[in-house]
Amino acid sequence: MELMGILVSLGLLIWLAYLGWSVLVLTPLAAMLAAVLSSEPVLANWTLVFMGGAAGFIASFFPIFLLGALFGKLMEDSGSVQTVAGFIRDKLGAERAILAVVLAGALVTYGGVSLFVAIFVLVPMASALFADAGIPKRLMPAAVALGTSTFTMTMLPGTPAVQNAIPMPFFGTTPFAAPGLGIVASVITLSFGLWWLASRQRRAQALGQVGLPEAFATASNIAAASDPLVRERASVAHDFDPAEIQRGHASQSAPVLWVAALPLAVVLVVNLLMTAVILPALDLSYLDEPQFGPATPSAVTGIWSVSVALAAAIVVLLILNRSRLTNLRASVDAGVNASVLPIVSVASLVGFGTVVANLPAFDLVRQWVLGIGGGPLVSLALSTNVLAALTGSASGGLTIALEALGPTYLALANQLSIDPALLHRVAVIGAGTLDVLPHNGAVVTLLAVCGMTHRDSYGDIVMVSIVGALLGLIAVIVLGSLFGSF
Repeated sequence: MELMGILVSLGLLIWLAYLGWSVLVLTPLAAMLAAVLSSEPVLANWTLVFMGGAAGFIASFFPIFLLGALFGKLMEDSGSVQTVAGFIRDKLGAERAILAVVLAGALVTYGGVSLFVAIFVLVPMASALFADAGIPKRLMPAAVALGTSTFTMTMLPGTPAVQNAIPMPFFGTTPFAAPGLGIVASVITLSFGLWWLASRQRRAQALGQVGLPEAFATASNIAAASDPLVRERASVAHDFDPAEIQRGHASQSAPVLWVAALPLAVVLVVNLLMTAVILPALDLSYLDEPQFGPATPSAVTGIWSVSVALAAAIVVLLILNRSRLTNLRASVDAGVNASVLPIVSVASLVGFGTVVANLPAFDLVRQWVLGIGGGPLVSLALSTNVLAALTGSASGGLTIALEALGPTYLALANQLSIDPALLHRVAVIGAGTLDVLPHNGAVVTLLAVCGMTHRDSYGDIVMVSIVGALLGLIAVIVLGSLFGSF
């Protein structure tokens, strides 16, 4: 009966969330239902366990959500994202339209621009390129997804995506965990995705299916961003509230390329310097003092690296674009406001997972997961995959999995001499595969902005975002098992 309580509450949460109900209401109700069916104290689980888990997530990751959303909005309002995307468009042209869209999305998101900001900028560019090249419009969402929400989110070393930050406090790792394996996975995912889209383009053109210019009338960005269902589902998918896209104050002029690209480079360079040089050289013994937790350096330095990198990039962006950001307060307000709903929504999912993980019946789930054949890497990949799929959120599913099983996996890694960096990379890539189910907020938002339906484009999204990522994940597990982390 207790295990049934977990399954019933989880099923109810998934079903109502798919219908568009707010997770802010659903998660505490589902958690209390699980407690009731397990004969556990309801109010204590709500106000202490649920809220403790949610508050802990916010305490750890709010700096990254806040700075990431602000950086993305300032990059958009300054015209920097448009300049970078336009440069790649002009260099590659319509004859390489798919590659141009993928690379533009990869460059801006790897540089720290939020996924939803990238989507709203890239789709108009993709529409023009695909129309000029005669590529069917239905392939556009998959091209945008491949560049913005696959290898730059979970695989490339040092990516400032929040998904890459989540395992760091659990495993004591850095944003550059298992860099070689991450690059291998990226190459596999990118190569497979480009091959798939190119083959689909050739097949469509062989059948006489071309994208006519009049077919590329995409949905209004403002209309898509304001859609309540889009916003509700998007709130748990990434770190930017789409409703804030229409707010702020966009620049009337675009910066030159070096001004637009420099903040992206600052994110990566400062992140690397903080991780490899600055923080290792500091005396962090003061973290043992009671007012800091006490905390261990390995639990916080990863978060500090990403946070400082984003903050430095924001400062550089403001210095270079002050004349273009004529209403800075409006842009800043929109950016910081865009971080609030996503982090509270994901934190609520984490709170639900914390309650479930503390129920006596969860020991059965833990034993089942750890008993999966193939060793801890396989079971870790499977658990993050399943939870990300159920929640429709890579960050939410990943945090729930690590809150419940992270210490167990770390202990197993120590016993089996597995580098925690390998656990980090497997967990992150695993969370970024099956999260891309039909109810995923990024999928819903992308299709809405492109003016397409699931029937039109979802199959290609599956191939580039799920199948390609799974191939990369399998490669990481195999190579990591044979050669360890590198």
